[in-house]
This record gives sequence, structure tokens and C-alpha cells, in this order.
Amino acid sequence: MNTTESSKIFEKNAIESAIKIGILGTMVVATFRITQPFIMPVLWGVIIAVAVEPLIGKLARQMGGRRKMAAILFALVVIAALVIPSVMLVSSSIDTVQSVAASLENDTLKVPPPPARVEGWPIIGPSLHKSWSLASSNLEAALHKFAPQLKAAAGALLGKIGGGAKAVFMFIISVAIAGALLATAEKGTTVMARIVSRFAGDKSDDIVTLGTATIRGVMQGVIGVAVIQAVLSAIGMLMVGVPAAGLWAGLVMILAIIQLPPVIVLGPIAAWVFTFAETTPAVLFLIWALLVSGCDGFLKPILMGRGVDAPMLVILIGALGGMMLSGIIGLFVGAVVVAITYTLFMAWVAEDEFVVSAADTDGND
Repeated sequence: MNTTESSKIFEKNAIESAIKIGILGTMVVATFRITQPFIMPVLWGVIIAVAVEPLIGKLARQMGGRRKMAAILFALVVIAALVIPSVMLVSSSIDTVQSVAASLENDTLKVPPPPARVEGWPIIGPSLHKSWSLASSNLEAALHKFAPQLKAAAGALLGKIGGGAKAVFMFIISVAIAGALLATAEKGTTVMARIVSRFAGDKSDDIVTLGTATIRGVMQGVIGVAVIQAVLSAIGMLMVGVPAAGLWAGLVMILAIIQLPPVIVLGPIAAWVFTFAETTPAVLFLIWALLVSGCDGFLKPILMGRGVDAPMLVILIGALGGMMLSGIIGLFVGAVVVAITYTLFMAWVAEDEFVVSAADTDGND
């Protein structure tokens, strides 16, 4: 075979390879773009499945080994816990809006006059007192004066409601995915082990074990503690009659996930409680708020899990980055994914240091 023929064969093979790579790349990009909206729900579903698998295993044994039934029951209970409060909140909001609209039409909506102490508040006191007094004496004029601000606030509120509905929908998808994975946990574990082994070789079992421990540790020590603090906050606020307790509890949970103290929210609420409640319940709520804010100090070491010690900054970066990328569901996924990455990286660094030190020791011998 002469040089010219070899060159033509090489060109033909290069062109065919380029075409195949181009087609494969196009398919990969198209598949990624199509599945991109579901990446976060799928990740969250996998994380949930790994975190609750021991619980499902116990439940399945109590149900006579019917694992699929246990997984379906888990998914239905969690979905109901998401859907029922959301429907109640939407229904309550609609009723409130309809009631306010009817009162405006009938001219029966009355705004109470502001307390005298409002005018003495620093910075915002005088202007707030003036606007509040206008709304109390002439509501129609106040609505006309602040119409642009009210329209902007209404638009922002509708956007938040839409975002909340989308988040609930994504959470439902994630729970459904988690239920499907839990129903076939053995097959899923085998597939995951094979995938990891293609990249990690002999270390695949160690990586899967460490990743599983990290998911469960972070879910219990970060997400679990945040949920506990949110529930305890909601109970305290409901006991003293704080309006929109569910909304404030959700904000407490977000702060707890991103490793900020819930007292940032509960402190001002406790101060506000003193303005309308009796002294004794107000003091008790303040103590309760401080206990809730500080309970993570002893809950996290108990729930985080052995061998899992992700720094606060790592979880903060993961939670904030995930929330900026994918909203509220990214808040949960980001914290766990970045914690897993950090844990695996530090394990790799520690192993490398061990290998280097062992080699030095052998050389000295």
C-alpha cells in the first residue's frame, strides 16, 4: 500500500470518526437539554431513597417482606404531607382575597388607627404613621396613592406563589422517584456499583459506602435538624397566635439549612409578641425561641452520623449555590451534593497522604 492510499484511508477514517463523534455529541447535548429540568428532582429522589432506605427495610420486614408496598406507602404518606397543607394554604389565601375584595366593594373594610408609639419609631416611624393614618381615615385615597407599589407587591406575591407551586410539584416528582427506587433497591444498588466501578475500579465499594454514609449523615444532621427546628418554631408560634406561622417556619428551615441561626427570624417575632401578648406567654415564647435556635448544637452531633464531618462553610456554599441554581429544591440538593463531593475529596487526599508517608517509610528502611 502506497503513501497516497494510506493517506486516503486515514482521511476517510478521520471523517467517519468526526461524523460519529458529532452525532454522539449532538445526542448527548439534546438529551441533556431535554432532561435538564428534571436533574434536580432526580438527584433529590436518589438522595431521599438512600437516606430512608434503612427505614423502608424495617417497614418492609414488619409488612412481611413486601418491599414494594412499603415504598408505595412511604411515597403516598410524604406526597399527602406535601399536597394537603399546600391545598389548605391556597384555599385559605383565596378565601382571604375574596373576603377582602368583598369588603372593598361593600365599603366595609376598615383599617384601625395606628398606635401613638408608631410615630416614635426610628427612621420609618413618622412616614409609617402618616400612611397608616391615611389608610385609617380614607382607605380609597390611600389605595389610589399607593397603587403602583401595591401592583408591584401583588406581582411579586403571585410570582412567589407560582414558584412555590412549582417547588411542591418538583418535590412530588422527587418523592415518586424515591418510591420507585426504594421498591427496587437491590437492582438500583447493583447498577450504581457498576457505574462507580467503571470510574473508580477497586475503590468503588469504598466510594459507594462513604457516599451513602455522607448522604444519610447530612440528611439527618442538616436537613433533619432544620425540619425539627421549623416544626418546633411553628408549634411555638401557633401557641401564642403569631399569624402566618407556616411561612415563618419555612424561613426558619431555610436559615437552618444554610447554617444560620433561626433566632434571626424568631428574635424579631419574639419581640413583636411582647406588643400584643401577656408578659408570661411572651417570655415563655422568647425562651422557646432561644431553645429552638440553639438545639442544633446537641442535635447535630447525635444525628449527623459517624465519620461525616462536613464544615459549615461547605454546606452553606452548597445550599446557597443550589438555591440560586434551582430554587428551593436546590437548597436541599446542593447541601447534600457538595457535602458528598467534599467528603470524597478529603478521603482521596487522606489516602494519598497515607500512600506517600508509607513510601517514605519504606525508603528510609
